[in-house]
Amino acid sequence: MEGAVAEKPVIKVAAICGSLRKASFNRSLLRSAIQLCKESIKGMEIEYIDIAPLPMQNTDLEVNGTYPPAVEAFRQKIREADSVLFASPECNYSISAPLKNAIDWASRPPNVWANKAAAIVSVAGGSRGARWQYHLRQIGVFLDLHFINKPEFFLNGRQPPAKFDSDGKLIDSAVGEELKKLLLSLQAFTLRLQDNFFSSTECPSSSCR
Repeated sequence: MEGAVAEKPVIKVAAICGSLRKASFNRSLLRSAIQLCKESIKGMEIEYIDIAPLPMQNTDLEVNGTYPPAVEAFRQKIREADSVLFASPECNYSISAPLKNAIDWASRPPNVWANKAAAIVSVAGGSRGARWQYHLRQIGVFLDLHFINKPEFFLNGRQPPAKFDSDGKLIDSAVGEELKKLLLSLQAFTLRLQDNFFSSTECPSSSCR
């Protein structure tokens, strides 16, 4: 119809947790983000991507340009996503080993992180995960991964009042509002990044992503 406003595309977000613990608060935070999208953020879908099946990164496992099945499946999930949401505890002032392993696998040629928007959340102790978040931002420069600058999200999971219940459900409404603001910022930045990318290429549709 003439004059109709085109609907914004649905943003597909790959959610990755740097902790393999089933009861991880960071994993709970990603579940909360998924629920928030379903309930109150139109045009955005988050899928949790499990990195536990990934073997340790080893180029001996690369055969004729192919990767182990678990790695191929993971890389495909990242390739299909419009943006990425990272959540992780802090390990020795830096990124957790499982997360770094996943990052390295997806950066093997061709690098499937490139030109994607990203955001970071973390639940940790006193540092609230700030140090590992900034390390990830540094890595993102090389990966051509584009992080939103604001808002930043750092959560001290040990500081009262309780942030999660015994089932790992987020029960702090103020934290929920902060998480929602971050997701909306990621959505807006992803759309802006895509508009800039496609306006500078000859690709006629999103099929070239």
